[in-house]
Amino acid sequence: MRFFCAIVFTFSYCIAFSQEAVIARANRFSLNGYVRDSLSGESIIGATVSVNGQSKGVASNQYGFYSITLDSGVYKITVSHVSYIGKAITVDLFSNQSFNFDIVSRTFANSEVIVYSKRRDANVKNAQMGKIDLSMTQIKNIPAFMGEVDLLKAIQLLPGIRNAGEGNAGFYVRGGGADQNLILLDDAVVYNTGHLFGFFSIFNSDAIKNASLIKGGMPAQYGGRLSSVIDVNMKDGNLNKLQMDGGIGLIASRFSIQGPLKKNKASFILSARRTYADALAKPFIKKSSSFYGSGYFFYDLNAKVNYRFSEKDRLYLSGYFGRDVFDFNNAKRSFKTNIPWGNATATLRWNHVFNRRLFSNTTVLFNDYNFKFSAQQESFEIGLSSGIRDISIKADLDYYPLPNHKLKFGGLFTYHKFIPNVVTGRQDSIVFTPNNESTKYAAESALYLQDDWEIGEKWKVNYGLRWSNFTQIGPYKKFVRDANGNKLDSTEYKSFEPVKNYGGLEPRITVRYAINDETSVKAAVTKNIQYIHLVSNAGTTLPTDLWVPSTYIVKPQISWLYAAGLFRNFADNKYEASLELYYKDMQNQVEYAEGYTPSLNDPENEFVFGKGWSYGAELFLNKTKGRFTGWIGYTLSWTWRKFSQLNDGEKYPVKYDRRHDLSVVMNYEKNIKWKFGAVFVYGTGNAVTLPERFYIINGVLTQEYSRLNQYRMKAYHRIDLSATYTPVPKKKRKLSSYWVFSIYNLYSRLNPYFIYFDQTGSAANGDLRVEARQVSLFPILPAITWNFKF
Repeated sequence: MRFFCAIVFTFSYCIAFSQEAVIARANRFSLNGYVRDSLSGESIIGATVSVNGQSKGVASNQYGFYSITLDSGVYKITVSHVSYIGKAITVDLFSNQSFNFDIVSRTFANSEVIVYSKRRDANVKNAQMGKIDLSMTQIKNIPAFMGEVDLLKAIQLLPGIRNAGEGNAGFYVRGGGADQNLILLDDAVVYNTGHLFGFFSIFNSDAIKNASLIKGGMPAQYGGRLSSVIDVNMKDGNLNKLQMDGGIGLIASRFSIQGPLKKNKASFILSARRTYADALAKPFIKKSSSFYGSGYFFYDLNAKVNYRFSEKDRLYLSGYFGRDVFDFNNAKRSFKTNIPWGNATATLRWNHVFNRRLFSNTTVLFNDYNFKFSAQQESFEIGLSSGIRDISIKADLDYYPLPNHKLKFGGLFTYHKFIPNVVTGRQDSIVFTPNNESTKYAAESALYLQDDWEIGEKWKVNYGLRWSNFTQIGPYKKFVRDANGNKLDSTEYKSFEPVKNYGGLEPRITVRYAINDETSVKAAVTKNIQYIHLVSNAGTTLPTDLWVPSTYIVKPQISWLYAAGLFRNFADNKYEASLELYYKDMQNQVEYAEGYTPSLNDPENEFVFGKGWSYGAELFLNKTKGRFTGWIGYTLSWTWRKFSQLNDGEKYPVKYDRRHDLSVVMNYEKNIKWKFGAVFVYGTGNAVTLPERFYIINGVLTQEYSRLNQYRMKAYHRIDLSATYTPVPKKKRKLSSYWVFSIYNLYSRLNPYFIYFDQTGSAANGDLRVEARQVSLFPILPAITWNFKF
């Protein structure tokens, strides 16, 4: 508690000191306001507000707010954003002033659209490493699996990002596990990001404004994960007019409506998406069929409303609700099952401007992920459920004391509830309640302070410090067990009584040195601590996987990331190039013990612990302007794990260790009617553990496996194509639409999904034969989608 108070005091002192320093300069004044879309009134994130055309300036924050403090004088203030037409004003800054920039989208103006939603020289000028801002305009131009625009699949095309498998929305970043990525939707943590067992992500493209990926040099405002952050922001809703968007595809349809509740004051957006595979299949399943009533579908619902009380206060309320539902009926066996799972999030945010240099955002969050399974055969019923639920409160403040300093500080508190596999059953009137493992509870808190400091024209530093704390709390019963796992004694903890506490400091620093206006070098060192864990036995995240907290048995994961890079732009920022090297050290990694089989026991009793490390190089070449745009991303990397209780204590490559990973993305705008896109991906095959020898013992075929991940599957590669046709009517109409034609896996490459061994014949007849067989999922898949707006 004393340390907490010391941190708060330090923050307060820094603010007071900075304010006094500014006030002492009587001839220094501030210009502040918001950057907004002139048509919809949406706030614009990451717009650059610069002074007299120099590099000196600031970027608008997550809510479009900016503030810049200068000596008194006359200045030309320019706002720029690569997806918008720039705007400049002349300001006589002899007193504090406010000015809101309303800028026009390049798409609306039929102007050239730049790919990334960041300032044109941001990759050279910014101190931040490994950050890429993705606009939905760019993502929608990438060929999509089954025509469904997918944010997470677009991210997989960037260097340093590995996909979890064929068509899967899961991913791995710089050697980290699938659980080491912090994924936020309007600040709420999303624990399961996939539909259809990961083949589609939960993010509806019509409801998303933009997303930021940070894979290196994570700022101090983020924490709780080792590898990366994906910060996704929903649209606020059109403040000026009612607007409807939608699309009809082969497997899903979506519809969004947004508009003002009170013009220029309040707006809303409501967006829904649903698959209809079940509805299409139903007419073909006869009522007399044993499987009548079986089916699968998923749906999403995004909603957001906001109200602007004044230029100083604005309130946002947003939420997401999504479910997958699988039903299976077998009338002949009197058997039926229902399996729903999904996420729910809610975010309440209050923006407040304390003064021209201090902006705050206070957030209350709720998120819930749950999985349920129920089955019935005649009079017998069984049910299983698991999940995780969080309630959080956080505060973030942006402070602009000087043009060359931007301070950000704040804190958060989260109450976690971890629900294990809970089983119930019933036979007629008899109810079964097995001795399930108890629910676990935890409290997580953090404080942070960071500064973006421009030291002259050459040097820029982004440095910060994060203090985090995690406590497993009661109610909880801790057991003492013997060598065979039998319970010998127990200690009981009351509600909110501490069971085990962890904590520590997480320093982060990134340094940029500008060689010239087009070239810079950067270096970063980052420490991260992760207190909750997802241990999968399948190599990818599944709905049945359990999130578990750090306990007296499970320690927090800790990583140190070291990165350095060379960044260069060419031809007036038309081309971007970067080469990044990294090394990541990871402690307290968690895996299941050898021979683990799923059960109702506490999974932490089946864990083993070790270390991991990863290193590699990432090359990124990007063309951002012109009719032809796109990028080439290449990664050369190694990822290792070492556990004393696995693989005889020897190091081994993880499943997603890929020596070579290549992505080529191309977009071509032929004219106002036609746009074309193409993607080529290549990756070294996944590492796998395979049986090397087979024996017959007492008439049973027995396998002897290789060392962990000793073998490789065949290399993965494919080409995807898309064409977008936008009809241009002779007369302007309220309804506009466009068609997207796409082909997934153009040359029908049979990429390996998994390998199994098939047995034919018998040992008794002397014709026993065992053969390895490869399972592949998707051949060539064409798709068509009609999108509309009015």
